[in-house]
Formats: sequence, C-alpha cells, structure tokens
Amino acid sequence: MDEVRSAFRAMGCPCELRLYGSDRARTEAVADAARAEVLRLETKYSRYRDDSVTAAINGSAGDETGVEVDDETAGLLDYAATSFRESGGLFDITSGILRQVWDFKAGRVPTPAEVNAVLERIGWQRVHWQRPRLILPLAGMELDFGGYVKEYAVDRVSELCRRRGIRHGLVDLGGDLAVVGPHPDGSPWRIGIRHPRRPEEAISVVCLGSGAIASSGDYERGMVVDGRRYSHILDPRTGWPVSGLASVSVVAPHCLVAGTASTVAMLKGDPHGPRWLDELGVPSLRVHGDLRLSGRLPTAARGTDAPLAAAGWA
Repeated sequence: MDEVRSAFRAMGCPCELRLYGSDRARTEAVADAARAEVLRLETKYSRYRDDSVTAAINGSAGDETGVEVDDETAGLLDYAATSFRESGGLFDITSGILRQVWDFKAGRVPTPAEVNAVLERIGWQRVHWQRPRLILPLAGMELDFGGYVKEYAVDRVSELCRRRGIRHGLVDLGGDLAVVGPHPDGSPWRIGIRHPRRPEEAISVVCLGSGAIASSGDYERGMVVDGRRYSHILDPRTGWPVSGLASVSVVAPHCLVAGTASTVAMLKGDPHGPRWLDELGVPSLRVHGDLRLSGRLPTAARGTDAPLAAAGWA
C-alpha cells in the first residue's frame, strides 16, 4: 500500500493527514476531500471572519429575537450545553471574551477590576437556547467554538476517510489526533506526548490502533510574568488562569470527547482533575506541576523515543 501524506495549515495550527491505500490516485482524492472538510469548518466557525456562523451569532447579542442556526451548529450547541452542565460550569463557550483583558502576547496581567467587568458577560446559563433559536441576551456576549471545533473536525475527517474506503491512517490537526486504522501491517501508531517544559521532546509515548487522543496544557500561548507562569486556560467562573497541572492527555473513541475531558481536567486542577478522570474511567496521562506523571495510556512508556506522530504539538 502507498502512503499519502497531506500537510496543510488550518484552524491556526499545522495539520497532517497520513493515509494508506492501494490506489494512490483514489487515496489522494480522499486526502483532498478531508482537507476541504477541515477548511469548511474553519470558514464556518471562525471568529475572525465576518461571514461565519460565529460572527452572525455574536452580532445578534443583545437582540431579543436572536438567530436561527442550522442542524450542524445546533448539534455543537447541544454538546456545549451538555458539557457545561456535566462539568459544573467549567466548559463554557461564552468565556472566549476573556481574551479582551488577557493579552498573553503582550505579557500583561489584567487587574481584578478588568477581569470582573468581562465576567458580567460570561455564562452559558445566561444563554437562551431552544432549537433552532439561540439568543445571547446581553450586548457584548459572544460564543467561541474554537475550544472544541478542531476536535469535532478531527472526528468528521476520520469518519469521512472511513466512508471512502480508507482502513489505515491518521488524522492530525494541531496535535489532536484520530486513528482511522492501524498501519497496514497491523501495528499501532506510536504517538509522543509533548513534554510541557521541553517542547522538542516527548515525555511519554502511547500506541494506538484505534480511537483518538487530545491534549491540553499550560504550555500553549501562556506567559511568565515576574517569575510566575500564567496559563492560557482560564476558569470561566473567575476569569483567572488555572494552575496545578502542566498537561493532560486523554484517549477516547472520539476526539471531541477526549478534548473536552482533557480541558475540563485542566480546569479542575490538581488533585481534582486527575480524580475526576479516574472516576470517568477514561485512559489518561497527567503531567503535574512538578512534572510527575500519573494515570495510564495504552502501552504508554516513559521516554523520548522519536514518535511517528505527536500529541499536543500545535
């Protein structure tokens, strides 16, 4: 079988498809369709585009009539509502506006007053959602699908590949991965878990022949000010960065579930996040603030062996 690799950039991160097929032209056509699907979702839900669904929703904030959404968007909103409820308010897609006061590129820590002013417009419990109508009751409220649409795209693309006859392959969107199927010889994909303090190294290696893996960590877009590390992962209830865990990686049948679980565990912190994951019974690997490892992933082995794919690298 020939391996077709397709590397591209989407959703603000490097992406790669690695697909095997007996007919190279057909496999390349599947890769093209998969890439188009990722770009479709980026266009549809980007908060940077005036013509996106996200822009239409956010532009309606304060309008008591709200907007009607399509079935795909309704599914994502249902998922957000369920995740908000099951996480005790930690998974909240209205919290993206915290970026208005947290400028990690500038390295500036906002004042408590600045954070509190934004908190007044945060909270999924304020949203009125009844299919197909969504109402953001307060002017200045926003929804941001960026916290989970990439993982949703991973699942969409991996399913597209299977429907089109691909039985062996890997979908990697910025370090969130799904296995379409093992290598043609039946061997699993070796996936490195990014070291949160040494970005060129893997802190552990996991082998997957199916399923998906997603990681969350304090290493992406964070900052260090006056010797203190501030994670980009912000608690929507307080508006301030979480602490305690350096990273969390979760394996699940679907990347969307893995990504949500890893994010919520980070938001819960240490020791509550690891305890919550253990109660869920999902395979996970947690890197604590002192770089101690806990949890277990399939055939995980500590070390920095060069992996064939990498989780958590965006």
